[in-house]
Parts: sequence; structure tokens; C-alpha cells
Amino acid sequence: MYQRLRAIRHSMPLILHLSRQDLVERHTGSLLGAAWTFVSPLVNILVFVLVFSSIMGAKLEGFGVEIDHYAYSIYLICGMLAWIAFANSLGRITNLFKDQGHLVTKVNVSLLALPLSVLLTETVVYLIGMGFFIGFLLLVDFPLSAYWFAVPAIYGLQCLFVYAIGLTLAVLAVYLKDIKEVVAVVLQVWFWVTPIVYVVDILPGWVQRGMQFNPFFVLVDAYRGLIMRQQLPELLPLALLSLGVLGLLALALWLIGRTERDLRDCL
Repeated sequence: MYQRLRAIRHSMPLILHLSRQDLVERHTGSLLGAAWTFVSPLVNILVFVLVFSSIMGAKLEGFGVEIDHYAYSIYLICGMLAWIAFANSLGRITNLFKDQGHLVTKVNVSLLALPLSVLLTETVVYLIGMGFFIGFLLLVDFPLSAYWFAVPAIYGLQCLFVYAIGLTLAVLAVYLKDIKEVVAVVLQVWFWVTPIVYVVDILPGWVQRGMQFNPFFVLVDAYRGLIMRQQLPELLPLALLSLGVLGLLALALWLIGRTERDLRDCL
């Protein structure tokens, strides 16, 4: 384990360079260039606010929200910002070893460190989106509580979950060519079976109880609890999710240890 941590630390300068390069080059050649990193989250926030509040007039009650006109937009943004970071990170990490095959085979980079470049990039985009979200909340006089300080802890658990499952899928994707397509389909289904754009109260009771076994619902419900309900989330679902994430992480580390040499040769 010590050797793995040392390898990750040794690879961090390269990981930081890859993250910076990703942010700069993802919009290379476009008119606005790197400004799109800020424009895209801002447009998302504006769409969620204007379409779902002003145009559709959607409202949400029962969350202690004083500004009912924007309640659904706030509810939606809490879930969508987290989902975009989750889905983008998982989708990109799944195919990361194949996409970065030239680095894996020619540069002594830790396979455990490589997914961190994706997480760092998507975290920057997430933070930009959250910055616009906070600006919107201040603009509509929505109260910001001290529970916001717990949001990074939930996001950290989300990143660890993505890292663990993504690392496992990245190894499998080297040997099984359909993994990328399977993950894309699963993410689509996962999005719609999770109350992100709808409220969980419209579901049958047995489905609501089963949602506690949906990892992303546990995360998004924690975000909404801290931001909207201004209360600590239920600890038991988060504790069970944390144990599951640790189990996935152990599986990922074991899989890397068993396949790393052959994986580099296959690439």
C-alpha cells in the first residue's frame, strides 16, 4: 500500500498537467475557447431557472422553502449539478486507460493516479456550477445555512464512489469492448430511476423504501437535505454507502494489482 501511495504522489505533477490540459483543450478552436468552461454551467443554471420556474411555473412544497416560485429550480439544480459531475466522471474514467494508452505504455504513470485527472477536471466544472448556483440563491434571497459546510464531504464521498467503480470499469474496458456502451446505457437508466427531475413522493411506498439502496439517491438526497431542508442527512444510508464504496475500492485495488502488467501490455 505504501508503494502505491508513493507511486500516486510521484504521478501527481503529471495528473495536474493532464487536468489543466483537459480544461484548456476541450474547447480549443472555438470562438470563446476556455471561456466555455464557465459559459456551459451558467447556461445550465439559467435553463433550470427560466424554464422550470418562470416559463413552466413549476413549484415544490414541503421543503421549508420560502420562495416557492424558485423551489423546483433549486431542487433540480441540487440534483443535476451532482449528476452531471457523476455521469461525466464515470463515463470518462471507464474508457480512460484506452484513451490514454500512449501514456500508460510509455510513461511510468500510476494507474491508480490516472483517474484523478478526470475527477479534478470535473470538480473544477462542478465548483464553477456551484458558484453560479450560490449566486442565484443570493439573488433570490434564499437563506444559506452552515449546513453548506458539509456539502464538500458528500461530494468527496461521491468522488470516492466514482473513483472506485470507475477504476474497476476502466480495467474491464481494456478486455471487454462493450463496457463503454453498457455504462452509457446504465447511466441513462440510472438517471431516470433516480428522483433527480421528479420528487420521490410520487413513487409507490415500496419504491421509496427501495431508493435507500440506490447509491446516487442517497447522495442527492443528502445534497438536498443540506441545501434545501437545511438539516443533516440520515446517517445510516450514508454509512452503508461508505461501506459499499470501501468494498468497491478494495475490489478495484485488487483488480489493478492482479492485472496491471498484462493491462499495460494489452494497450
